[in-house]
This record gives sequence, structure tokens and C-alpha cells, in this order.
Amino acid sequence: MGKTLRVAGTIGESIVDGPGLRYVIFTQGCPHACPGCHNPETHDFAGGTEIDSDVLAADILKNPLLSGVTFSGGEPFCQAEALCAVADALGGKKRLMAYTGYTFEQLLTLPDPFVLRLLSQLDLLVDGRFVEAERNISLRFRGSENQRVLDVPASLAAGTAVWDETYR
Repeated sequence: MGKTLRVAGTIGESIVDGPGLRYVIFTQGCPHACPGCHNPETHDFAGGTEIDSDVLAADILKNPLLSGVTFSGGEPFCQAEALCAVADALGGKKRLMAYTGYTFEQLLTLPDPFVLRLLSQLDLLVDGRFVEAERNISLRFRGSENQRVLDVPASLAAGTAVWDETYR
């Protein structure tokens, strides 16, 4: 038995939530409540349903065509421990990315030790709150100009946010 995760839902195959064919986990609960949020139904921490991380991982691994998994929300880093369990169960077989309303710099200061552990398992991170005044639908994998698509391994190595130049 893995860790329990509260989710708003999942999508088994997506081409809009990151590069390649991806499985998307929409976590339930978000402290940011950004005006104009694309997923406002995910804000309530008591909403959604519970699922075991091992069940999610098994569902993901059933599809050999998937290139990656996207942790979206809600706010994935509010459930970092359970998402680490999903990542662990995948055993490096899929590329991982996450969306967060926190900036990379803010994530590094959060007291939950699983936040850094989850970051260390990601390839890409879209960081920053959605800002309605900076909305731009032409951006790849992000909704507003202030958000960044970061190369997480390079960012962690440098100790500062490093753009993935593919998405700048």
C-alpha cells in the first residue's frame, strides 16, 4: 500500500499538459486561488477523491506509449509526499513535470522535506501563479507571461531557476 493522494481527477493521455503523450494527475487543494484559474474546482482541500499512489502508478505503467507524467492541480506541492510515492513507484520509467503556483525560489524555502525530494524527481517545472492580466494563450505549457518552464535538474544544480530554453 502506497500513500493516499487526494485528486480532482486524472487524464490517461494528454498532449497539452507537457511534452509528448502524458498522463496527468490533477491534485485536489490549492492555497493560491488565482483569479481566472483554469481549474478552480481543484481549490477545495476537502473536494475530490482519494486514491492510493500505487494504484495511480500501476495505471500509468499500463500504457507503454506514455512518455511522461504531469502533476497539476490544485497545488501538487501541497501533497509532495504522496507524489514522491507515485514517482518512486514509476522507478524512473517516465519523465516527470509539475505545475505550481509557487516560484522555484519559494519552493526551496518550504519546510516540508518532501518538496525538495519531489523537485529532485522532476525534469520540468512550470512555476508561478497564473496572472490573468498576463494571460497569453500562445505560450507553450503555461498560461501567463510571468510563469516559467524550468529545467529542474539544472536549476537544482545551480541553486537558481534555469529556464528550459525549448520553452522560453
